[in-house]
Formats: sequence, C-alpha cells, structure tokens
Amino acid sequence: MSRFLFHRLWQALIVLALMSFIIYGLMGLMPGDPIDLMITSNPEITSEDATRLRTLYGLDKPIIERYGNWLRAAVTGDFGYSRLQARPVLEVLPPALWNTLRLLGLSLVLSIAISIPMGVLAAARPYSKLDYTVNLLAFAGISVPAFWLGLLLIIVFSVILGVLPAGGTGTVGESGFWDQLRHLILPAATLTLASVGGHTRYVRGAMIEVLRQDYIRTALAKGLGRRRVLLKHALRNAMIPVTTILALDIGFLFSGALVTETVFAYPGMGKMIYDAILGNDFNLALVALLFATLLTVIGNLLADLAYAWLDPRISLR
Repeated sequence: MSRFLFHRLWQALIVLALMSFIIYGLMGLMPGDPIDLMITSNPEITSEDATRLRTLYGLDKPIIERYGNWLRAAVTGDFGYSRLQARPVLEVLPPALWNTLRLLGLSLVLSIAISIPMGVLAAARPYSKLDYTVNLLAFAGISVPAFWLGLLLIIVFSVILGVLPAGGTGTVGESGFWDQLRHLILPAATLTLASVGGHTRYVRGAMIEVLRQDYIRTALAKGLGRRRVLLKHALRNAMIPVTTILALDIGFLFSGALVTETVFAYPGMGKMIYDAILGNDFNLALVALLFATLLTVIGNLLADLAYAWLDPRISLR
C-alpha cells in the first residue's frame, strides 16, 4: 500500500506540473494583461509608465522564463498576490475552496444516495414500467442544462413561492447553520439533478451486466434470496465500474459548479475562477485551476482505494 501511494504521489506531482505549464501558457496567450487594465482605468498612465510597469512585473520577458520564475516561487510556497483581492492568493482560496467542497460534497452524496437505489430497482426489473419510468427520469435529468435548471428553481422557490433565498451563502446579520443550509439547498439541488440521471444510467447498465453472469444464476439456483443476491453479490461487483465514473464526475461536478455558482452568486471556486479570468487575475485563476486538478487527482486515488475494498482480488502494489 505504501509503495502504491508513493507512486501515485509522484504521478500527481507530474500531473500538477504539466497542468501548471499548460494553464500558464494558455493564460499567457490571452489578449491583454493587468497593465492594460490599469491603462484603461487610469488614462493618465503614459506608454513609458506602462513599459516600466511591465518590466517591473516581468511581463516583458518570454513566457517560458516567466513560468520558470513563477514555478520557483511556487515551490517555496509563494503563489503571488491576487490583483482583484489585493491579498496573497493562499489567503483568498480557503473560504472559496471550503464553499465549493461543501456544495460538491452534498451534491455528490445526494446523487449517489438517489441513483444507486433507482439503478438497482430498474435493473432488477428490466424493460418493465418501473424501468421505463426510471430511464425517462434519467434522460430528462441528463438533457436539462444546469444553468436553465438553476434559473427555474430560482423563479419557482425564490420569486413565486419566496421560501428559499436566490443566492449567496448567508443572510446579512445571520450566520447560523440553518441559514447557511437554506442558501445551500437550491445550488445543491441543481447540481444533484444535473448529475443523478447519468449516475442512474451507469448503475443500471452495470447491474444488468452483472446479473447476466453465471455466478448470479448459480446463487439464485442454490436458493439464495433475490434481495440478498442483488445487494450483496451483484451490487458490490457492479459498483467497480460505477466507482470509476463517480471519480471522473468529480471534475464534471466542479465544472458544473462554475455555472451553478455563477447563477446563484455562490462564492465558491467556480465563480472565483470566472471572476479572476475576466479580471486578468492570473495568479488567482492559475492556482484555483490547479486546485481543481488536484481535486480530480484525489478523486481518482479514492477510486483506486475503493476498488480494493469492493474486490479483494485487486491488490494495490
């Protein structure tokens, strides 16, 4: 196990290094830079001042040299300052990261809790009315865009009914648990409904494939109860491919959170990345995107650990 974790750690570092180079290069190719924004906001800045500022911040150097300077500083823990927040990047990230992890965690738990029972029930009675109903609901969930669903929920529950807040993380002057939970309901419901359909389809497909295996028919022929065969024998083996999909969907949920957080004005990582890119806050956008990459890598590592738990024949070496 320790050898496996050591190798995965090195792989994660290589992935992060490659992604940092790619993201830094893409941002360097974007038109404009922070100095251009300063010129736009302050007409008194002359071309000589702009040239001096670009030299001061190293923006006049080749992108490879600029990336090398950033990487050397990042290795020492210095990720630079956020231009929009006027604070170190590592001070800006934790609140937004916590908000996104809270939103993604709740959405993922709800999606798994709903999709697994629905997928198992549909697979237990394939091509029945129940199966067709579950498939219809799953296809509807897959087809609905997250931004449209979010706006619809805001109109229904915030504008018409007035029972839930339309955005933010809390009411001004209140900081209780229930108030934060009320602000979390609509964005979490949006992400859950957007992902539960796909998860249900994967669980159903994996369960149908497993139920066709010889050992399932043998267990039923020996007199084992159908419920026990479904839950103890079939579901555990069906969860191996589903676990892969769930790990990959962590990145999908993060990208979906970008749209959802923007719709609900939820101050998470997605909205922060969006605002940082629009404001040419390269340091903040770069580090935030690397955190998104790290979140996906951690999800894949957890999936590998789950394989060994689901199937004892899988050895992590």
